[in-house]
Amino acid sequence: MKKAALIVFSVLLIDQFVKIWIKSHMTLGDQITVIENFFYIHFTENYGMAFGLELEGSYGKLLLSLFRILAVGGIGWYLYTLIKQKAHSGLIFSIALIMAGAIGNILDSAFYGLIFSESTPMDTAVFLPQEGGYAGFLHGAVVDMFYFHTHLNSGFWSSQPFDFTFPIFNISDSSITIGVIIILLFQRRFFRHEKKEDAAEANTTSPAQTSESKGQVSENNPA
Repeated sequence: MKKAALIVFSVLLIDQFVKIWIKSHMTLGDQITVIENFFYIHFTENYGMAFGLELEGSYGKLLLSLFRILAVGGIGWYLYTLIKQKAHSGLIFSIALIMAGAIGNILDSAFYGLIFSESTPMDTAVFLPQEGGYAGFLHGAVVDMFYFHTHLNSGFWSSQPFDFTFPIFNISDSSITIGVIIILLFQRRFFRHEKKEDAAEANTTSPAQTSESKGQVSENNPA
């Protein structure tokens, strides 16, 4: 339990630190080059799901936020069950990553609209502005910043220009994606471990149960 909680806490700490720094130091659309023609820190916000997917309207945003909260509750219960069952540590690690990522984006949606002013292409957001935040509870925007884009005048296999752009994402999105990929890659090992645990429990019978079953056999088949 402590290790899983530490994973969730660590991811959330890094995720929120980066988002708050971006929100309070960069204007909307501002960009920092990390690796020329490949990797950038590009500040954008979205009111939807991971990688910019969005449900239309305020009700769509509210439904998405409520769905995230319910999903985190379900993931948390599953994680607790896995820990009690002493499931494979890799599976517990993966589910903890997914839970941390889901919580990270919920925090943006739930609270950023309350504690920050609106980010614009001209102004950085103000923390705890006197006039209040830019949106209500569960209606805030999720902060995204990691942007991969490549442009080549000609591709490896063609003389035509080559462009590659990946949707902008954040640490929470990465945490969810990594957790899911680990489960997909190692699912046989993870769930084989669970099956072995279940089989071991099924094959383990107490002496009292054995004696009781023998007694029932004797009663049903008297000499």
